[in-house]
Amino acid sequence: MTEKFQNFTTIKYSKHKQIARVVLNRPDRLNAFSATMHQELHAVLSDLNHDDEIRCVLLTGEGRGFCAGQDLGERKSGEKMDLGDKLENGYNKNLRLLKSITAPVVCAVNGVAAGAGANLALNCDIVVAKKSAKFIQSFANIGLIPDCNGTWILPKLIGLARAKAIAMLGTPVPAEQAEQWGMIYQAINDDAFSQEVDELLNNLANRPTRALSFIKNIFDESYGNDYSEQLDRERDIQRVCGLSDDFREGVAAFNEKRQPQFKGR
Repeated sequence: MTEKFQNFTTIKYSKHKQIARVVLNRPDRLNAFSATMHQELHAVLSDLNHDDEIRCVLLTGEGRGFCAGQDLGERKSGEKMDLGDKLENGYNKNLRLLKSITAPVVCAVNGVAAGAGANLALNCDIVVAKKSAKFIQSFANIGLIPDCNGTWILPKLIGLARAKAIAMLGTPVPAEQAEQWGMIYQAINDDAFSQEVDELLNNLANRPTRALSFIKNIFDESYGNDYSEQLDRERDIQRVCGLSDDFREGVAAFNEKRQPQFKGR
């Protein structure tokens, strides 16, 4: 599978060997979100939600930064606006699409991730970052609260005390600190970043995709379930997994002492 979409001006989007790559592409603005980028990302995420062949998705940024959040250059000084409406029809709409993608979504943070850019990254399934990267909850610096699900996900990742402090103070969190706190999966040496990200994508694309989809969903569900409800969900999903082709292949490969050839079914 090789497919490239050339009609986007703020996003690079390609598919190859069942891996989709989504690259935020406004490097002159540290990939800050414009109205056009919101619209183009929505088109990309909508396409991914209708593509059953994709087995892994990469989200990253072009240039020296991942995403600086919203492009404040589009806001007029002193202008009052309904940011709730802007959120609902921009970030929130796209985050709901991002969360509904069945394949695992890897975010490769290649530089600064600030404001909405930081929380966009944290909403992905696996987050890796260059050691030179930083995560900044910069909202309070302009009189706002964390959005893009930041108030939900940050306390769960790093605890309430740290979440409140970095949100109120706007303190940059270096990638290695983010890894130590459990905010991200891994901080990677800058010179090895591209290679290790590619290895991670290829690994995920060759794993049992349907089981991975169930894993991401049931972990999210666990926050709202009690003990007994979670046991019931594990039972129901394991029943489905046990009837899959990938489970049969996994058992056969184990017994035959070979690498499994999963098909994502």
